[in-house]
Amino acid sequence: MSQQLRTGTILLAEPFMLDGNFKRSTVLLVDHSHDGSVGFILNRKMELSVTELVDDLEDFDAPVYFGGPVGSDTVHYLHCKGDLIEGADEISRGVYWGGDYEKLKTLINNKLITPNDIRFYVGYSGWSENQLEEEMEIGSWVTAQMDANYLFKTSPDELWKKIMSDKGHNFSVIAEIEDSPNYN
Repeated sequence: MSQQLRTGTILLAEPFMLDGNFKRSTVLLVDHSHDGSVGFILNRKMELSVTELVDDLEDFDAPVYFGGPVGSDTVHYLHCKGDLIEGADEISRGVYWGGDYEKLKTLINNKLITPNDIRFYVGYSGWSENQLEEEMEIGSWVTAQMDANYLFKTSPDELWKKIMSDKGHNFSVIAEIEDSPNYN
């Protein structure tokens, strides 16, 4: 199954995963190599605005997401403005990771980037060498292709269900499984 894993792959937690960090999570892999993997949980919105974390963004009311349990003292960003932010890594068509932070601040403060163009994450999800492959082998994750609309246009609350359903066939049935095992 590891051939499905690469930068830009979406990981959907299997519906009965018990790990509180990853229950019903949708993770975008932003780096995958033989050394390990890094990703961000796309659907864990925090009760926090980026201006509460970063002092030098003027009047920018963008939400912050829990990216994962690793590096909780770090802030990362995914955006759709790779043509404007030097040093951004293209993760998937229309989705970029990082880039020149000073340029980002200038673009935000000049209203050239809106909250709809960017997502901020506290922490990240990380897997050591072969760890993610082992989790794939036991069925912890379902893979999907990234679409920028998932990140920038789909409600985080609906993201796991939407992507799972978009896979079709049996996955549409899985998408309808209630979140609580008490309902089954």
